Amino acid sequence: MKLKASLMFAHSLIFPKAEKKSSARRSLMGALLCIGLSIVPLVVVLTVTNGMIEGMTERLIGLSSSHIEALVARNSRNIVSSKAFQNFADEIKKVDGVTNAYPQVTLTALAGGKKERAGAQVRAVPSDIFVVNKAFSSLFTVCDGDLSDFSSGVKNAVVGQKLAETLNLVPGDSFRLITTKTGNNGTLTPKLTTFKVSAIISSGYQELDALWVFIPIDVAYDSVPLNTAEFSVLIETEDAFSSSLNKIRNDIENVVQRHANVYTWSEMNASEFENFSSTRVMLVFIMMLIVLVASVNISSAIVMLVMERRKEIAILKSCGASNSGITLSFLLTGLACGTGGVLVGLPVGLLFAVNANSLVKGAEKIVNGIGKVLYLMKGVPLSEIKQIHLMDPAYYLSEIPVDIPFNQIFAIVLLTLVLSLVVSFIPSHKAGKEKPIVLLQKN
Repeated sequence: MKLKASLMFAHSLIFPKAEKKSSARRSLMGALLCIGLSIVPLVVVLTVTNGMIEGMTERLIGLSSSHIEALVARNSRNIVSSKAFQNFADEIKKVDGVTNAYPQVTLTALAGGKKERAGAQVRAVPSDIFVVNKAFSSLFTVCDGDLSDFSSGVKNAVVGQKLAETLNLVPGDSFRLITTKTGNNGTLTPKLTTFKVSAIISSGYQELDALWVFIPIDVAYDSVPLNTAEFSVLIETEDAFSSSLNKIRNDIENVVQRHANVYTWSEMNASEFENFSSTRVMLVFIMMLIVLVASVNISSAIVMLVMERRKEIAILKSCGASNSGITLSFLLTGLACGTGGVLVGLPVGLLFAVNANSLVKGAEKIVNGIGKVLYLMKGVPLSEIKQIHLMDPAYYLSEIPVDIPFNQIFAIVLLTLVLSLVVSFIPSHKAGKEKPIVLLQKN
C-alpha cells in the first residue's frame, strides 16, 4: 500500500461523506476539543508564570541584590565614614565590566507611625540613587510625594507603599525609626530617630514594598547607630545574565581582597529562585497530565473508528493493502486529531494569556458586583462591603507581566503531537493486523 493510498484512506476517515453518520467521527471531534481545552490552561499557566517570575526576578536583581553584591566586613577601614565607603565603591567601579557601584548600609528597625508600628528594613543609600541607578529609576513608581526632597541632605525618607499604608503615612508626615545601640558593656539600648516622609514609592512587588525605608547614607552615618548594620556595595554590569558575570566577580574579589565577600545575584537569591522554578515545574507538570488524559480520548476514538470501518479495512486488505499502510492511515488520523486540538487550543490560550490582566480585572468587577448585590439583599451597609481581590496584591505583582516563551510553547506543541501518535499506536497497529476473512465474516 503506497503512501498516497494511506493518505487518501486517512482523509476518508477524518472527513467521511456528509450523508454518512459516524459516531466514531464525533468521538474524534470530542477528543480534538478535549486536547484544545487542555492546552488552553497549559499555555496560560506557562505564559503567566514566566512573566511573573521574570517580573519578580527583575525586581529582586535590580532593586535588592543588584547584579553583584559585595558584603563588606564590619571591621574594614573602608566603612568608617560615608566618604570612605563611597571611595571604596568607586574603586570597585574601576573594575572592567562594572558599570556602576553604590554603597549601601542595611539595618533592621521598628518603624512607628501615627498609631501603628511595623518592622522595616532600612536601606541607607546615596541620595541620588533614584536618579542615577537605572533599575531604581525605571522599576520604582512614585505613588505620592517628590523624590527630589530625598537628596536635600536632611532627615528625609522614602517609604514603600505597603509600609506607608500600614503606618498611615503620607508625604510630609514624620515617623520614628527605633534602632538599637550597643553600649561599652555590651548592653543594648534603643535609639529613636525621627524622619520626614518625602515620597512613597512602589516596586510593583508588594512583598518588597512592605519592608523598605530608604534614607540618605550621609544621614545614616550621622544619626543612626550602625553597630548592628550590614555594609554592602551594589554592583551593576552591562547584563545580569551574561556568561562573564562570574569573571567580573572574581576580578572584584581581587580588588576588595579580605575586606569583602562578593556574590552574584543568583547566589544571593538562590532560595527565592529555587521556589520560583519548583512552582513553575509543578504547575506545568500538572497541566501536562491534563493534556495526557485528554490525549487518551484519541485512543478511544481510534478504537471506535476501527470497529466502524472494519468492512472497508477488509476490502482494502483483500485488494492488497499492507498492514503498515492501514496502520499508517489510522496513525495519521490520530495525529490529525492532535494537530486540530493544538490549532484550537494554542491561539485561544495565547489570547487569554495576553489579556490576563484585563480578564482578572473584569472577573473581579463581576464578582464584586454580584457580592455587593447579595450583601445589600442581606441588609449589610454599603460602607461595610469590602472589595474582593481574586489575586491578592500583598503576595503577587500588582500587574502580571506577560512573557510568551515561544521555545517552551513549541516544545508543548511537539509533545502533544507525539502523545497523539503514541496513544494512537496500539489501536492502529491492531487495525493493521486484522485478517480480511475474519473481518468479512463479522460483517
